[in-house]
Amino acid sequence: MRTEHDSIGSINLPDNAYYGVQSMRAKENFPMTGQLMHPYMVDSLVVIKKAAAIANQRAGTLKPEIATAIIRACDEILGGKLRDQFIVDPIQGGAGTSANMNANEVIANRATEIMGGKLGDMLVHPNDHVNMAQSTNDVFPSAGKLAALRMTEELLDSVDKLINALDRKAEEYTHVIKLGRTQLQDAVPMFLGQEFKAHANALRRCAMRILRSRNELFDLNLGATAIGTSINASQGYLECVVDILADLVGQPLKAADDLIDATQNPDSFAAISAAVKNCALVMSKIANDMRLLSSGPCGGIEELQLPPRQHGSSIMPGKINPVIPEVVTQAAFLVAGNDVTISMAVEAGQLELNAFEPVLFYCLFESLQVLAHAADTFRERCIDGIVAN
Repeated sequence: MRTEHDSIGSINLPDNAYYGVQSMRAKENFPMTGQLMHPYMVDSLVVIKKAAAIANQRAGTLKPEIATAIIRACDEILGGKLRDQFIVDPIQGGAGTSANMNANEVIANRATEIMGGKLGDMLVHPNDHVNMAQSTNDVFPSAGKLAALRMTEELLDSVDKLINALDRKAEEYTHVIKLGRTQLQDAVPMFLGQEFKAHANALRRCAMRILRSRNELFDLNLGATAIGTSINASQGYLECVVDILADLVGQPLKAADDLIDATQNPDSFAAISAAVKNCALVMSKIANDMRLLSSGPCGGIEELQLPPRQHGSSIMPGKINPVIPEVVTQAAFLVAGNDVTISMAVEAGQLELNAFEPVLFYCLFESLQVLAHAADTFRERCIDGIVAN
């Protein structure tokens, strides 16, 4: 064991731990979900630290040998090393300080090793060097945006594939006549292909809403430091850090026009969450229609035959339930609930900072990931195999 100190006191750490005293305190203080930070959030924190080191070296405020060690440590982590050293729970007090310090400490200790020191020697300091010209208050929300951008791309890809699958069914059943229904009662005839086409078009609108709200994620408050006034950041750093980060991640990032506003208000996350929830609701409506139109087979509508995926009863062995539409709808329930949490977190910010971004990101990342999986499952295990009766 080794002993490290902070303003609260001393704490013992394993000799081989790359994390430090603040990470360990967070692990002990915030046993909320039993999970760890999302890998994309770890990536985002680390790539920001890399961009900051490059910018600070370019500005002449960070010694080249220290910057080189930090950059190399970041590259190793981005390549998959030391991932088990990110030990803090995603939901935490302190507005994300623990997540930021976990990254600072791991990078500093690995950079110290690269410079010939031992873990805990702090030849590279987590605050003075790795966190130079930064604050949790600009690093953490910027990292959240980078992670959300990656997950949004994956969601949009999954939704686009689902749209294409529905379009194929629309084409396949262009001339199959069925009965249209309003209020669950017989109405007038229509083509089955028209029904599938309507589903595809509804999801196209959802994708466009997500794309529009996603554009807000490109504006970062990186460089704002504590409250948006850029205190402790050199002019040379401020002039290049966002451009460097944009090159590293391959996204059209830019500094927010008003860094104080961007530090106070995470409303862009409410916008993307609302668009994702809307998509979940539409996907669930489609799933509900599939369940209804496949009901039976003997005593129901059974206009659509869904691919059988698993038995639906422990006492009726031949019964096949619409399990894929059911799970899609449950995913939509989860996304809708997460949107409520995100809305509350956005509203709860006070004065110059929102302290509730950890739970906001936890819920947003879950929504983006779960809905992408739901779209893929719906397409692969239901829509592609539907047959008209």
